[in-house]
Amino acid sequence: MNKIDLSVDLNGLKLKNPITVASGTFGFGREFIDYIDLNSLGGIMVKGLTLEERKGNPMPRVAETPMGMLNSVGLQNPGVKYFIKEEMPFLKQYDTKIIGNINGNTIEEYCEIADILSKTSIDSLELNISCPNVKEGGVSFGRDPDMVYKVTKAVREHTDKHLIVKLSPNVTDIKEIAMAAEKAGADCISLINTLIGMAIDINKEVTVLARGMGGLSGPAIKPVALRMVYEVFNVVSIPIIGMGGIMNYEDAIEFFLAGAHAISIGTGNLINPRIAIEVLEGIGQHLAEKGYRSIEGIKGKVKVPSK
Repeated sequence: MNKIDLSVDLNGLKLKNPITVASGTFGFGREFIDYIDLNSLGGIMVKGLTLEERKGNPMPRVAETPMGMLNSVGLQNPGVKYFIKEEMPFLKQYDTKIIGNINGNTIEEYCEIADILSKTSIDSLELNISCPNVKEGGVSFGRDPDMVYKVTKAVREHTDKHLIVKLSPNVTDIKEIAMAAEKAGADCISLINTLIGMAIDINKEVTVLARGMGGLSGPAIKPVALRMVYEVFNVVSIPIIGMGGIMNYEDAIEFFLAGAHAISIGTGNLINPRIAIEVLEGIGQHLAEKGYRSIEGIKGKVKVPSK
C-alpha cells in the first residue's frame, strides 16, 4: 500500500487520493465526522448551493427503490453566503479539497455565485447544469450543447478557480455535451448526475414523491454511468470524475478502467457512512495485487473484445 501513489491531478486540482464524495449526499461534512476522518478524503463536493436560502420541495421527497433511491429534495440549502460564513471555516480545518457545487435558474445566477465563491479559499467549483433555465421555458441547461457552452463559458469568465462541469445523463448524446463543456473552458467533467425516475403507490394511486418525479441514484444507474464515462473519455482531453452507483472498490475500479481519473461516492454514503474509507483501501489493495503503481496504470484501459 505504501508503494502505491494514489494522488491524482484533475487538470490543476491535485487530490491526495481519487476519492471524493458527491454533492447532496454528504451535507457540509459535519454530518459524517463521527464516522469518518474527513482528512482521509481526496475532496468533498458540498451540498448544492444557490444564491439565497432554499427550503426545498414538499414531503415526501425521498423514496427507496429496489436498487437505489429517488430524490426530489429541491436543492434545500442555506444559501452561498451562509455557507461561506458558517461552513467553510469548519471544512478548511481538514486536509481535503473543498468543491463548491453551484446551481442557478439563469446564467446570471450561476455567474453571481461563481463571483462570490471566487473571493474565498474554496479549491474548485462544480457547475451543476441539471438546473432548469427559467429564461428558456424551464428546460435544463445540461440538455442542449449550445446552452452548456454558454453557461460554462460565462462562468469561466467569472472565476479563475478550477472549474468542474457536472453532466446530466438525461440527454440524447453525452459526447456532444461533454465536448461543449470542454470547448467552453471546463477544467474537468463530473458524470453522471441522477437519471429521471418515478415511483407509484398502487394502493393510494398517487406518486410516492410529492412532486411526481425525482432523480434516480444508486446501483441501478451504474451501467449507464460507466457507459457515459467511457464515451466521454474517448472524445475529451480533460479529466473525468466518475460517479453513479459506486458501492464498493470493485465499482470504483470499473470507473477507472472506463476512463475516470477520480471517482465520487454518493448514495453509498447514506447506506454505509464509512464507505469512502473502505473503497480507498480496496483500490490500493487491488492496484498492489495487480502490480500497478498508480491509478494511471488502469485508467481507460478497458478492452472491448470484439474491437
